[in-house]
Amino acid sequence: MAFRYSVIFYLLLTKAFLFPFLLELVGAEDKQEEEFSEELLLRPLPDRKVLAHFHFESSVPSTETYGQHHILFPKAIYQLVQKFRIREMELSFTQGRWNYDRWGGFDPMSSSNAKPPGVELWAVFDVPLNVVDATWKNLSHALSGLFCASINFLESSASFSAPGWGFRSHSGYLRYGALPREAVCTENLTPWLKLLPCRDKAGLAAIMDRPSIYKGYYHSQRLKITSATIGITLEQTLTVVLQPSIQRPSAYSSGSSFFQPNWSISSLFGRKIIGKCVLAKTSLVFLELEGNLISKLEDRGKENTALEVSITPTRMFQEANKLQVPTSSIMYQFSVEEYSDDRPLDMGISWKLPIEWTCSQAPFLTSRFLMGSGNERGSIAISLKSLGQKEMLSDLRLTSSTDECKVRVVVFQIVPWYVKAYYHTLQVFVDGRSQAFSDLVKKIQVSPSEDKVSPGVMEMELELPCDVRSAAITLEFDKGFLHIDEYPPDANQGFDLPSAVISFPDLQASVHYAEGNSSRSPLISKFQARNIVQSYTEVLLVPLTTPDFSMPYNVITFTCTVLALYFGSLLNALRRRVGEEERYSSKVGIKRGLIPQVLSRFSARLRGKKTGEEPSSSQSSPSSATFGNKLLFKVVLVALFAVVLHYLNDH
Repeated sequence: MAFRYSVIFYLLLTKAFLFPFLLELVGAEDKQEEEFSEELLLRPLPDRKVLAHFHFESSVPSTETYGQHHILFPKAIYQLVQKFRIREMELSFTQGRWNYDRWGGFDPMSSSNAKPPGVELWAVFDVPLNVVDATWKNLSHALSGLFCASINFLESSASFSAPGWGFRSHSGYLRYGALPREAVCTENLTPWLKLLPCRDKAGLAAIMDRPSIYKGYYHSQRLKITSATIGITLEQTLTVVLQPSIQRPSAYSSGSSFFQPNWSISSLFGRKIIGKCVLAKTSLVFLELEGNLISKLEDRGKENTALEVSITPTRMFQEANKLQVPTSSIMYQFSVEEYSDDRPLDMGISWKLPIEWTCSQAPFLTSRFLMGSGNERGSIAISLKSLGQKEMLSDLRLTSSTDECKVRVVVFQIVPWYVKAYYHTLQVFVDGRSQAFSDLVKKIQVSPSEDKVSPGVMEMELELPCDVRSAAITLEFDKGFLHIDEYPPDANQGFDLPSAVISFPDLQASVHYAEGNSSRSPLISKFQARNIVQSYTEVLLVPLTTPDFSMPYNVITFTCTVLALYFGSLLNALRRRVGEEERYSSKVGIKRGLIPQVLSRFSARLRGKKTGEEPSSSQSSPSSATFGNKLLFKVVLVALFAVVLHYLNDH
């Protein structure tokens, strides 16, 4: 009987534990798994530079279907999403400014990956509306420790804002903050690389040489998280603009200034690609030649006579449905799986003819600057300069019932509280002439700043005619005064205003390729998505009235010196007995020098007796009492003086 019960017990255990495991193995083929991909995009630029864009993407299914134990997806990011209930988040570290005039402004690269200088952070939370601010503060502290940066400065309500519709529309669940003065260095890149499955030990990340990256004209590392019911997606990008180190021989350089320098992967980064990350599903390298460049090459003859690629590509894609330029762009694909240590990938370009071209531009080139002088008041001006893209503007939808063509422009600008903007002074100029505010501004939302509590936020939508040559927006402000504890260490340098965001809702940048197999690439899939064209303006440097920080130091030094001398003399006089020393010196027969004699006479005069006169026992007592009272009065006076001086320094 006991044996029978034992057999039944073991069968129940097998059914409870082993059977679910077998079911999981049977349905493993239908179960979603984690994925990781790595890609590198290289693009020659018209100003003799090269754009390198690294794209890493990790995805994990939802917890209900996959579980909480991950192999590829970083645990730190998963914990952030679960703890703070992040629906969408983007964090960028940028040094330098994207040159929209030379590097392009109407393509997915400039619309999605061009970021403002410093640190930019925005997040959308899936929490109740009353705890969004508290969640934002906790998230800023967590990211500050994770990426070794000063992101925790965004916890203050005076440093972040809640955009309504000017940046992104999420009905109050969005928070936005920027630190334009934050320095970017390798201490921020190292934690970013640790989120990759192979880090920088293998794959495309292995060629990220720190000196090569940080000597570039522009570099921006970005991290974007998207959380949905199907799972979590982590997108990591690093965009760098480099100057090739290989120079053309003097025979070519003397002929024309439009010769592009020859370059390769090893000349840009100092390393070659020796293989893929073993955990990556796809590992690809792309070489993109823009449509304007292809058009110039075709004008000079066949393409292979003016430009030579050092390695035969695995596949070639051509852009389809391109209406802005006469010729479509071309994308060359190189598979990293085909290369190893014995045969590394070192793709490069050799130029045989001088070429001059321009990148695709947005309809308007935006810039921002300050007007006025002095430390009391000034004006902020945002300028929109038309680049003559008539073909692009002709495809816009008509925003009114008439046949007049108009383009919508949305301006999103944050002003710190110490720059007191007067929004009633807002003026709009078109082609140098002032226009009625109601004729051009169709929608505006203003949140005035509050001292030391919240910044000022302006969201404005304009409708400009398509044939406008230039437009400008001006806003007057007064410069506030800060407490001495609120000034940074380099206050004389000035205060930075975050970049304004200028977007064109009617214009969308996307690149579609005719080859269907290109859709398997996450990078090309991002380029094929419809991205709203937007640009960031310059960071403004506003000088404020700054106190003389050397004066407190001088006052403290002078006061301490005087008090030290005064109290030292008093203590010396109280502790020493001059009469006994004189009698002792006369008995011993020590011959005094000139200085001791002068000091002895001076002390004798203070005690009220003549020089050389011996003090009597009857006269020493009153003089000693008088001298003691004087010393006590001086000590009390000095103490009162020190208390008053300390009170004045505090106030």
